[in-house]
Amino acid sequence: MINQKMQDAINNQIQAELYSAYLYLSMSAYCDNKNLRGFAHWMKLQYQEETSHAMKLIDYLQERGGVVQLKAIEAPPTEFGTPLQVFEQTLAHEEHVTSLINKLYETALNEKDYAAQIFLQWFINEQVEEEASATAIVERLKIIGDKSTGAILYLDKELGKRA
Repeated sequence: MINQKMQDAINNQIQAELYSAYLYLSMSAYCDNKNLRGFAHWMKLQYQEETSHAMKLIDYLQERGGVVQLKAIEAPPTEFGTPLQVFEQTLAHEEHVTSLINKLYETALNEKDYAAQIFLQWFINEQVEEEASATAIVERLKIIGDKSTGAILYLDKELGKRA
């Protein structure tokens, strides 16, 4: 059985993961409206990933006898700027999520919840990948700059290949 403090912390993380999904779906729609279908595809896959993260947390909480409390999800922005700005916001958001996962892990440590500590290792590793992926795209977009539409279109095509 999971204790109340850990249950509350996981429910907060579920809300954060669902907000992340909502944010990436909004970014996907924004990119699609800008005719950047590859960028939109990449963001839509991020949306699906974040939804799966929330489900992982829900399943875990239920396996531990906890109560899932779905909370309201704030509306995400609808304007994101240039492709570089979109991915800078993506990176900043992933860094924020990393800090939330770290705090959740600290709660598991403080509560001596060893099962949660093991479970959360997956999320810690996942955040390393998420930040690395966003950073790589930000760096590519910085190289491209604002004026190279051919390079933006090439990157859009590449991001569209993400499986």
